[in-house]
Amino acid sequence: MDFSLWTAAPRPWNDILESARYAERTGWHGIWVADHFMQNGDDGIDAPVHECLALLAALAASTERIRLGSMVIGNTYRHPAVLANQVATIDQIAGGGRLVLGLGAGWQINEHEAYGIDLPAPKQRLARFEEACQVIKSLLTQSRTDFDGTYYQLRGAPLEPKPAALPLLIGAQGEKVALRIVATHADEWNHWGLPDLAAQKGEVFRAHCDEIGRDPATVRRSTQAMFEVIDAGDSEAAGRRDALIAQGRPVVMGSAEELRDTLGRYAEAGIDELLIPDMALGDDAQRRVDALERLRTEVLSPTP
Repeated sequence: MDFSLWTAAPRPWNDILESARYAERTGWHGIWVADHFMQNGDDGIDAPVHECLALLAALAASTERIRLGSMVIGNTYRHPAVLANQVATIDQIAGGGRLVLGLGAGWQINEHEAYGIDLPAPKQRLARFEEACQVIKSLLTQSRTDFDGTYYQLRGAPLEPKPAALPLLIGAQGEKVALRIVATHADEWNHWGLPDLAAQKGEVFRAHCDEIGRDPATVRRSTQAMFEVIDAGDSEAAGRRDALIAQGRPVVMGSAEELRDTLGRYAEAGIDELLIPDMALGDDAQRRVDALERLRTEVLSPTP
C-alpha cells in the first residue's frame, strides 16, 4: 500500500510548499490538495483558501519526484475542455507522469451560491459529470475531439501537447449511479471511509464492473481518514477525535499497533493508497511534522 499526504489548502503557501518538500524528502508517495474556494458552512467562511490548480502548478515546479493530485476538482466549477488543458499543462511543468486528475461531480452549496455557479439536482449533476469524464479522456488521448452531449458540445477540439499518462481519479461513493460512472470511466477511485465501508463499497463497485465486463483490478483504489498516533490517556487527543467524529469524519486514532491493524484491514478491503489529511493536526508547523513523523516511522514506514 502507498501512503500520501493531503495538505490543507487554506494554509499559507510557504507551509503548503514545505509540506510537499517534507513529503518528497521523507519518501511519501504523493501530495494531494482539495479544490474549494471557501470553507464549508458559515464558520470560517472568511478564512483564506488557495485555488487548487494554481497550487498544483506551483508544486509541480517545486518538486521532482512526488506524485501530485487534486482531491477532488468540482466539475461544476470549470468547463471540462478548459480543465483538460489546464491539467495537461501542469503535467508538462511536472516533467510528465506525476499528475493525477481527481474529479468529482461537485457538492459544496455555499460556494455555488456565493459565486453564482449553477449546482444542478443530483441526477442532472451526475449526468453532466459523466459527460465531462468522456470529454476530458478524449481530449487527453485523441488528436481531435467531437462530442455532442446534452451538456457539452465540442467540434474538432484539439489539445496539445498531450500528457504521456494522466490518470483520471473519480471521487465518488454513491452506489447506484456514481460507482457505475467510476467503473466505466475511472483509472482510479477515491472515497472517504474506514475499512468496513471500503469493503462494502468495493463489493458494489465490483458488481458494476461485472455488468460492463471490466476487471475491477484495473482501477486503483484510494481512501482517507483522520489518522494520528496517540498515547493512552491523552485527553486532548480524545477531544480532537470526538470533534472530528461530530463533523462526520472517519477517524483512526490510537496506538501504533492499533493503527497498523487498521492498515491491514484497508489492504484486505482492496485499498491501494491511503491518504493522510493533515488539516486536523493543527496550525503549528512543528507539531504537525512531529505528528506526521511519528505516524510515518511507527506505522507507515515509507522509504525514500
